[in-house]
Amino acid sequence: MILKSLSLTGFKNIGHVSLEFSPKINCFLGDNGMGKSNLLDALYFLSFCRSFTGAQDALLVRRGDDFASLRGEYFRRGLDEEITAGLRRGSRKTFKRGGKAYQRLAEHIGAFPLVLLSPADMELAGGEPAERRRFIDQIISQSDGRYLDTLIRYNAALEQRNRLLRDENGDDSIFDALEIQLEMAGEYITDRREKAIRRLSEIFGPYYRAISDGAEEAALEYVHTAYPQGLAAHLASMRTRDRALHYTASGPHRDDILFTSDGMPVRRTASQGQTKTFTTALRFAQYELLRESLGIRPLLLLDDIFDKLDAGRVSRIMAIVGSSDTFGQIFITDTNRRHLDEIVADIPCDADNYRLWHVDRGSFSPVIV
Repeated sequence: MILKSLSLTGFKNIGHVSLEFSPKINCFLGDNGMGKSNLLDALYFLSFCRSFTGAQDALLVRRGDDFASLRGEYFRRGLDEEITAGLRRGSRKTFKRGGKAYQRLAEHIGAFPLVLLSPADMELAGGEPAERRRFIDQIISQSDGRYLDTLIRYNAALEQRNRLLRDENGDDSIFDALEIQLEMAGEYITDRREKAIRRLSEIFGPYYRAISDGAEEAALEYVHTAYPQGLAAHLASMRTRDRALHYTASGPHRDDILFTSDGMPVRRTASQGQTKTFTTALRFAQYELLRESLGIRPLLLLDDIFDKLDAGRVSRIMAIVGSSDTFGQIFITDTNRRHLDEIVADIPCDADNYRLWHVDRGSFSPVIV
């Protein structure tokens, strides 16, 4: 899959821009806060219908403007495709594919896959379990529509049960019905997570060893609780406890992924460089898993990838990206022109396969290379 062009109006700090991209490498150079990451966020929005920062839609509209619009032209599975999105303050966002609005935005997830590596990934390794659950859920949801629907149903039932727990006056028959729904959805969620993490771990290991030059061994493990009597029966037996807590303390929504380096938890013992190595290998493994399951190459977004890494690890990362046939179209941001020039020098591509823009206060100027 290739993103051929992008047009933005009023998105974050970007007034208006129209860009045509290289099918291979696209670089954005500029100081921090100028709009490089905002451009990547626009690409992310067109794939996931939301910002990668988690910001509310209204905050994506440029200050002083009433609306924002995004338009991407793709070449996907041998066909030209157009995705448009509109944001207006006080109104629901619009999202269209080929001029036709989606009935449900969930239908769009996975159609235009994308993998983003950013400084925020440090929270993936060192943050709360919710970050890691969101990571694996996003991977599976892009390739399995049933999983996304099941996850939506599970979360809806969970919210209803939590509401009853807070009200402290729920009827037992309603609890019974909700707990059966949680068990049915939870079984599928747990099974798919186990399989995905097992396969992800197989792909992840070689990437980590290559980036670290064999300096450490790293692994992934899905951590969840088994309920021999079934989740519904367990939740029924825990109602008194959960009423006291005012929330549901058991189930797949409490699961985690354990990240280890040399047998020790990454979140507790790894240096910033080791953590960045871990998350980089993880994102590369995510890319390959999606390519394998979807039969399509996602877009690869590398936002400030040099931060926290020594020169040796940076060089090995770019060797992986440049020499492998795994990766397709790549978008890279950095504050240092020398870094970007070194990337191009190490990657065999002609002038048509590489483009560079200088970014300044939301404006994008092409740079001759």
